[in-house]
Order: sequence, then structure tokens, then C-alpha cells
Amino acid sequence: MEGFLEVSRKPDGRPEIFHSIQGEGINTGRPAVFLRLARCNLACVWCDTKYTWDWERYDPGDQILEMASVEVEREVLGFGCKYLVVTGGEPMLQQRRLILLLKRLKNGGFYIEMETNGTVLPDKVSPGLVDHWSVSPKLENSGNPRVLREAPACYNLFGQLPSCQFKYVIQNEDDLEEVDGIVRKYHLPVERVLLMPQARTRQVLLDKSRWLAEICKARGYLFSTRLHILLWGDKRGV
Repeated sequence: MEGFLEVSRKPDGRPEIFHSIQGEGINTGRPAVFLRLARCNLACVWCDTKYTWDWERYDPGDQILEMASVEVEREVLGFGCKYLVVTGGEPMLQQRRLILLLKRLKNGGFYIEMETNGTVLPDKVSPGLVDHWSVSPKLENSGNPRVLREAPACYNLFGQLPSCQFKYVIQNEDDLEEVDGIVRKYHLPVERVLLMPQARTRQVLLDKSRWLAEICKARGYLFSTRLHILLWGDKRGV
């Protein structure tokens, strides 16, 4: 229903809308309000938010909270922070439902960052409603078939937006050749491509970061950590 959003529900029953800092990408370290939406069109084997889409392991009745956009707006405004990160799941699956919320927040002076896997064209959400697109296309290591994880139309669109970054989750050296091939294929600006270690613990993150940082130095890509993992570990709502 337009104007209503399917929001991830925390174990205490509250919507997963919280105040933290951005832990990934170009805007790492910025205080932000996070709005986590439910449902996703991909199924990454290493996903740390499977409760938003894996209905074989989780009950959607327990994990999804339907909220009117005005209710979501009220929750977001309650934190007194005008930086919103819309995440998921895959937010673009609910783009029509998001429009009213995004328009009201933009009119209220919000900076809006949209996190997406880059497989759903933003044909309802105009680029003017989003200040920063954090596009995280999936590689073979995600377990998703290429036909689902790689969307040429989305690459072509996002590649033309100066407000877009491309963030890739890296597990091993094989992933680097795949990223290099994608960058060449879609003519992505190297200075907007980030490599991020696949890690859910501090130690694994640190170990992989040392190796991946050297790769970024050698190839000219940007490096992204997972700052929330370093600070709080693998927890929800932080």
C-alpha cells in the first residue's frame, strides 16, 4: 500500500529505526538515523541481516512491521539528527512507498543516503530525492547467480551519477579479478569504487583489512572498513 512501509522489526517489537554512525563507505563516521526496511530480492550466503528476507529461517510475521510513512517520520525525527540512511533488505523494492517519506524529510532539510544492491532501477525515486547512493553490487562470493546479481541497466544509470559509490564485499583474491572486470565493463570511475572486507568479527575484519588496504593502494580503489563491527561487534541496532 502506497504510504505504508514494511520495516524490519526488532526482537522487542519496535521498528528497526535507530541512531548510530555510518560504518561503511565514503560517509563512514557520520552520525545518522538508520531505517531498515524488510525484504530483499537477493540471498547472499554471508548476509548479516537474513532476518529481513530468509523466510525459511525466520517468520515474516515476527520480523516485519507495517508502518505508515508518517509514523516512520515521527520515529526518525525523534533522534534530532538530519542524516537518514535507508537500508535493508533492499529498499528499492519499496521505492513507491518511500516517496512520501523522502519528500517530507528532504523538505525538512534532511541529507538522505540510500543503500541498495544495485539490481532494481530507481524509476520511482528520483535522483533529486537522494543525496548519496551507496550501491553494493554482489559478486560471485555472495552465492547469487550472475543473472540476478548483475543488472547492466542499473550499472549504466548509477555509473553516471556523481552522487553514487560502488562498494564490493571482498573475501579473497579471486574477487579482485571480478571487480576489475566489472569496472572495465561498465567504465566505473575508480575513485568511486570501494573494497570492503567480508567480516563479522573484529579480528577477521582487522586481518582482512591489512591485506585489502595494500590491494587498494596498488590498484587505486578506495578502502572501506566496517566501523560498527570494530566498535560494537555483530549486533543489531548499532
